[in-house]
Order: sequence, then C-alpha cells, then structure tokens
Amino acid sequence: MYQPPFSISSATVNLIAEIAALVERYAIRLEQSGGLRLRKASRIKTIHSSLALEGNQLSEHEVRDVLQGKTVVAPLREIQEVRNAIKTYELYPSLDAFSLADLLKAHGVMMSSLTDDAGSFRRGGVGVFAGTHMVHMAPPADRVPGLMNDLFEWLRRAEDHLLIRSCVFHYEFEFIHPFSDGNGRIGRLWQSLILGKLHPAFEHLPVENMVYANQQAYYEAISASSARADCTPFVEFMLREILSTLKRCRNPHEDVGINDGTNVGINLTTTQQHILELIRRQPRLSVREMAKRLELSQRQAERVVASLREKNIIRRVGANKSGYWEVLD
Repeated sequence: MYQPPFSISSATVNLIAEIAALVERYAIRLEQSGGLRLRKASRIKTIHSSLALEGNQLSEHEVRDVLQGKTVVAPLREIQEVRNAIKTYELYPSLDAFSLADLLKAHGVMMSSLTDDAGSFRRGGVGVFAGTHMVHMAPPADRVPGLMNDLFEWLRRAEDHLLIRSCVFHYEFEFIHPFSDGNGRIGRLWQSLILGKLHPAFEHLPVENMVYANQQAYYEAISASSARADCTPFVEFMLREILSTLKRCRNPHEDVGINDGTNVGINLTTTQQHILELIRRQPRLSVREMAKRLELSQRQAERVVASLREKNIIRRVGANKSGYWEVLD
C-alpha cells in the first residue's frame, strides 16, 4: 500500500489532543440558541471563501443573494461558480469521503458548465500557483488515475488519526492536482468531508474559511512540504489552523462572523459588513474609493469606518496616503 511521506511529531500529538477537547464544545454550541443562524452563516462564508481563493469577486452578501434566489448583477461565470458550489455543498451529507467515485461526482457538479472535463481527470499538465508564482508542477496526466487510486486506498486503510489523514490527503491531492480546474475547491471540500467523519461539527467549521484567512501561510506550508518531500509542515499548519479556529469559537456568547472568519460581523449593519469585506479584500482602499464602490456619500462612508474603528474591528496602519487598513481578530 502506498504510504505518503509524513511523520508524527510531539507537536502533532499535542495539537490533536487540544482539538479533540475543543470540538465537543463547538458541537454543543451548534445545538444552542443561535446555532441554526451560525450554521447558515458558516455555509455562506464557506462558499464565499473557497471561491474567493480562486479569484471569484462576489461578496458574501452577493453569495447570500444567489443562495436565496435573488438577482445578482455580476459576471455570469462567477454566478455559475456560486450556484455550482451551492449544489455541491448540498451533497455534503450524501458524499462518501472514502470514495473516489464520489469525489469525481462532486467535481462534476462543482465545475458544471465551467470546464469541458467536469467530473473527469485532466489530460494535460498543470501547476499549483500562488498568484503568478508556481509553487508546484503536478505529475504527468497519465499517472493521475493510479496516484488517485493509491491515495484513496491509503485513506481507507491507514490507521492514523482522521485529523492527520485529512491533512495528508489535502496535501497529496493538491500535489497530484488531478483536475484541469477546480482542484483547490475540491481539495478543501474533501478535507472538510473527511473531518466530518471524525465529528459532524466539522461540517460547520470548514477548511475553506481557514485557508482563506491565511492564504500566504497556506502556500508556504505547501512549498515547505514539497521542498522536504514530506508533508509534515502542511499537516502541522492545518492542525494549528483548526485549533486556532476552535479557540475563537469557544465563547458561547460570541458569534462567528460571516465576513472575516473571526468573532466579527454577525451584529453589524449591512453597510458595515460591506465596508469590512472591502477592507479585507483590498486593505489599501481609501474611504473615498469605498464610498464610490458602495454608492455612498463620502460622509456616510467616513461614519461607518469610524464606527468600525470605535468597535476595535479595524485599525489604520501607517500614514493616511501610504498606509492600509487591518481587520483585528
């Protein structure tokens, strides 16, 4: 049986123990008052985060509108990406995390009308990019079916903790890059699906949000693992992100924000949410530019930005002209 290259360090063992202790608390929270709202917010954020990582420009507000069947003025491809993601995540309860056939099925739904080979392995070469920088050149296309079969056989038969298997699978999947497009979306979804086999609460604590909030560190962990031919750095990175997210969610009197993956957002006005999202996506925007994009007066935008600063949700770093906005956890 194929054995992916990784090692279990003392740091890994400690992270697993801490995660196990906190996930039960999060599961209890999902059943408390406000849990349904939290689950709905999580689904919207998951779809937005995963697609934003692939360059989709729709805001969380617009993703929510598409989910609710409302009209959204945006490029047709971006709307199709959201519709496909909604349909794919609706399949979550019926997908078998250990089935290669189900992974192909999910890809077929996720990439429907977006690529000619949706639901099929790629037939050409591809690479993993962080912006314009190539992080990794994937194996030749003719090796993909065998590599994916080996990976799923290991996933099914390995005796390692599911937390470890989910991280290793995620890294190996991105290393193989089995599809011509949609690899990131499916890789993140599949780790969440594997984690869901460990505990159902992970359906509402998705990997997509963690990666979106820490894109640079995510790609650095992939690069470090590739350089070592050992995915331990990626495993430890993902486990730290899972633990960090659970820690942010452990206060039952706080809600996970639908805009930034922390404890900010659920009790903000719509305008505050929109400005906060603009800042997260383009932290160097001026207040004048924010006002123009949201069709507000400059005075309105200034008041909203001031309110976010008073709540300690954002802060200004550097000078007015050369500085940038930072969202605070």
